[in-house]
Amino acid sequence: MGLLDRRQMLVFSTLGPAFTRYAAAMAQEADEVIPFADTTPFNPERPRLPWEQTTAWITPKDHFFRVGHYGFPDVDAAKWKLDIAGLVERPRSFTLDELKKRKLVEKATTIECSGNPAAGGLIGNARWKGTPLAPLLKECGVKPEGIEAVFFAADNGVEKIRGAEYTQHFARSLSVREAIKDTLLLAWEMNGEPLAKHHGAPVRLIVPGWYGICWVKWLERIEIHDRAFLSRFMGRDYVTIRGEKQGGQTIWRETSVGRMNLKAVVGRAVRRNNGVIRIMGAAWSDGTPLQKVELRIDEVPWMPAALSRENSAPFCWTFWSHDWKDARPGEHTLVARAIDVRGKTQPGPDDALITMKKTYWEANQQAVRKIKL
Repeated sequence: MGLLDRRQMLVFSTLGPAFTRYAAAMAQEADEVIPFADTTPFNPERPRLPWEQTTAWITPKDHFFRVGHYGFPDVDAAKWKLDIAGLVERPRSFTLDELKKRKLVEKATTIECSGNPAAGGLIGNARWKGTPLAPLLKECGVKPEGIEAVFFAADNGVEKIRGAEYTQHFARSLSVREAIKDTLLLAWEMNGEPLAKHHGAPVRLIVPGWYGICWVKWLERIEIHDRAFLSRFMGRDYVTIRGEKQGGQTIWRETSVGRMNLKAVVGRAVRRNNGVIRIMGAAWSDGTPLQKVELRIDEVPWMPAALSRENSAPFCWTFWSHDWKDARPGEHTLVARAIDVRGKTQPGPDDALITMKKTYWEANQQAVRKIKL
């Protein structure tokens, strides 16, 4: 990344103190960003977060991952409506214009794909604008026997189940207890712009602290049920298989992907003008506050990293950094780990939580990044 010129510095100075400090820090960097050994070329057709280029707390749309389980449907916003039905006293339908007249909320929230590798780029932080879901459900009157909220999308495909074929819409569910939390949004804007088709236009569900599979795109129907909802994406796919040794046997469990796991990633290494190597990255969780992030270089003991307080929000990632002042030429390994306020520590690759997990979903093991100086 090149140095900022005087004109760029003047532009940043008009955006407030935080941007001024960011620009000043950028101006101190040398041109050299040290690549990691596992870096893969950026493909705009399959966007992902390029960690080595990441300096902004809010992720640019060109770096935001996208997933479509039955393709990416075109939904006419003018004809779109959201139906709320099932075990409710007053079934309702809402147009997009009707939703936009309700209470508006904009919040920054991090979303991670549950299939994201340990140091992968299927993650991003964005500002989402919409209206809270809970008041709509309360106005419709969830019946006492209603325990599960099922969110249906516009995309659909044919599934073969026990020898027969069925056309099914993509769908995920949450307990009613989760669905009525005031953190959930029905969003139609992302980073100040209308949702793009690939991100769920016209409306998607925002579920802070949960993996992206739960953030249903192209949302068109919510049903309240009196029993657990099981579909391909709840009970057969996006299921984590993990074993636990108990005495002389292994107990295997299958759990549906849900809340995000505690995770820190080494994202970027920069050689500064004074010779110091600045190691940077991000850490996040399901909303449980972070206590600290630690960094290990080669085989030395864990060292504390400095957590950035420039930007912070309950369900957003936190940037961290560490200045490596005595770096020597050669190959080195860098590993980060996050620890939350409850004392939970991000597991290492040899932890039973990782070695006994047989599916790639919810990968939150400490990731080893390699660089050569």
